Order: sequence, then C-alpha cells, then structure tokens
Amino acid sequence: MRANPGERMQRKNNNGLPAYQRIQTGIRLRIESGQLRPGDAVDSERNLAKIHQVSLMTARHALASLEREGFVERRRGIGTFVAPPKIHFNKLMSYTEQMASRSLRAGSKVLFLRILDSEHEAAARLSLRPTSNLIKLERLRHAAGEPFALETCYLSAAEFPGLLDAPVGRESLFALLERNYKVELGYADEEIDATTADPRIAELLAIPRREPLLRIRQVIYSTKGKAIMYVLGFYRSDRHKLVIRRFR
Repeated sequence: MRANPGERMQRKNNNGLPAYQRIQTGIRLRIESGQLRPGDAVDSERNLAKIHQVSLMTARHALASLEREGFVERRRGIGTFVAPPKIHFNKLMSYTEQMASRSLRAGSKVLFLRILDSEHEAAARLSLRPTSNLIKLERLRHAAGEPFALETCYLSAAEFPGLLDAPVGRESLFALLERNYKVELGYADEEIDATTADPRIAELLAIPRREPLLRIRQVIYSTKGKAIMYVLGFYRSDRHKLVIRRFR
C-alpha cells in the first residue's frame, strides 16, 4: 500500500531520524559553518523534496521548523532565505559572549563615558546615595556589520577607579571587571518590556522611528549579592530573542 504524505513525512533513515529533521540539520549546519550566510537563498520546497526524495509536505515542514527557530525567513512569492542572526538571552553573559555564542564578533562604539553625580535612578538601583559618583558608559553594540543594541551601564566610581581609562570600546566589560577588579559576577534581576525607537535611537540603530524594541533594565550582582552594575539596554526586536525556561 502506498504511504500517504503524513506517513512519508515521518519516515526515518537508518539512524532513526525523521526525514524533515535530516533536512533541518543539513541546512542548519551549512548556516552555522558559514556556507550559507544571512540573505543567501535556501533550496525551495520542491528542490529539497527532490534532493532528499521526500514529499513536498516533509520539505515544507522542515522549512517551517527552521523559520520558527529563527534560522530562515520565508518571503511570500520570492523564496526562503537565511535570516539575519538573532541573539538569545538565556543566561547571564556579556554582549561579547552572547555574540560569540552565535558565531558573531561583537563590536562597540563608545558614545559617552564620564563620571556623574546626578543619576539618581541608577544610584537607587545600585543601593547607593542619590548623589553618588557613578561611571556612565553608553555604547552602541555592533555585530555582523550592523548595529544591534544601545546599552548604558552605570557603576560606582569609588569601587572601580581607573575604569574610564580601560579599553571598554574593545573589550568585554564583564571581562574587565573580572580580571582587573576581581569581581565574581553571579546573577541579574531584569525588567523587560516593549517600547519604540525615538528619533535618536532610531538613527543610531539604523531602523525606522517607532520601530519595536526590547527594553531591558538589568541590575547585575556579584556572587556575594552586591549590586555591581545597572544596565539600561535597547535591543532591536528583529535581532534578539528571549529564551525562557519555566519549571512547575
């Protein structure tokens, strides 16, 4: 009896892997190895079905799964293309580490770096007096040749002397704190909401005004529970994805 499309889609190879997963794995490996780069065309459903000797439904299922994972984007009437990389927030990492986890090289442009005594909200989040001297560091974060995020970090000037002279535009701030100040970073409390790009942020991130953004307010603590840094970040929603695991 001839198998129907649904049965053929579930047919497995000798390793017990469903056909659609074999197709997914092959495309994913080509993307991760750099053989396929953002914007490159991916084989059509018809071509994939012919290459792998599967039904159109199986090939369609494979591409749909890759699209849900953020590896490809399907443009109606045009085809399927490798999607621009998205950064997953799923553990406490520096932006440099987040980019590296997606095989991207991070870059930064320092927009502002000074000591101020008028950042009352930041001081409060760091459990400091309202007029405490704070280092304010604003950086435009780059990857893959385009701006991804705008981040402003606040730290106690008294606790981190000399930080203004550190290479914060070239190195991970986490790495600098851990190496130069022997800070052991432990965890972060975060507030996440949606907002839109004002004219300045839109220009910096090269996106239209009022484009959706992820706004994350983050207080980063040491392993001893001391507030080390407050970060206010605006992240392009088309380049970032929050990954959350919940337990019951």
